[in-house]
Amino acid sequence: MTTTPDTGSALAISHVSKVFNKGNENEVIALSDVNLDVHTGEFISLIGPSGCGKSTLLRVIGDLTGFDSGSVQVSGKSPEDARKDRLYGIAFQQAALFDWRTVSKNIELPLELAGWDKSKREARSAELLDMVQLSEFGNHRPWELSGGMQQRVAIARSLAVDPPLLLMDEPFGALDEMTRERMQNELLRIRLDTGKTIVFVTHSIPEAVYLSDRVVVMSPRPGRITAEINVDLGERTETTRESDHFFHCVTSVREALRLHDTSRTSASSFRGEV
Repeated sequence: MTTTPDTGSALAISHVSKVFNKGNENEVIALSDVNLDVHTGEFISLIGPSGCGKSTLLRVIGDLTGFDSGSVQVSGKSPEDARKDRLYGIAFQQAALFDWRTVSKNIELPLELAGWDKSKREARSAELLDMVQLSEFGNHRPWELSGGMQQRVAIARSLAVDPPLLLMDEPFGALDEMTRERMQNELLRIRLDTGKTIVFVTHSIPEAVYLSDRVVVMSPRPGRITAEINVDLGERTETTRESDHFFHCVTSVREALRLHDTSRTSASSFRGEV
């Protein structure tokens, strides 16, 4: 594994492969020769069939698992150094909040670990609660909140140390459809307010299109990037999901998924711009 500074992008992945249980009978090639560049401030979604390595790739970026070959650079640093420097925040499908801590104290946890003093932690928590529109719930316990509200707390916690990169692994997957759509709009608002770079894993084609500047399609295992669909929907509004262009974008992503699934074409065989 190598790391070469690349300050021109928020994330640079080059020829990355990941094998679980290498050399054993149950060996699984999870990722194979993955290449991806993410620009500062860009919102990209990773989409593909179950088991294609989307979450594994996100965990590699976040230094939650290692990789076997290639290079990963997060703001020009290795995943390990980026983690130590708190250059990214992570939000998962489950909010993973601590029920014995208040909402505010859950948000403050990364700041405690970073050594912030109490007054600064409390001020930052209040700022983030206002950002996710939960100011009146700071003294509540997580179990007193709805699923969507808990996810907003989890997003606030992931932003606590103000990292430039946000990694999100199906954060809205367990929510009902209407709550999910509201959370998508909340995330876009937060992105507009903060200018964060976001890498978002999802199984939903409409969600990927609605949120993203670019949708990155992955193949069935071993996971490879087979298509990159640039999405130009402009400002998202209440009518975006009903527009012809939105449906055209959704169709383009669906066709990219089907194209690889039926012909197993290489990553260079499909590049779409819609």
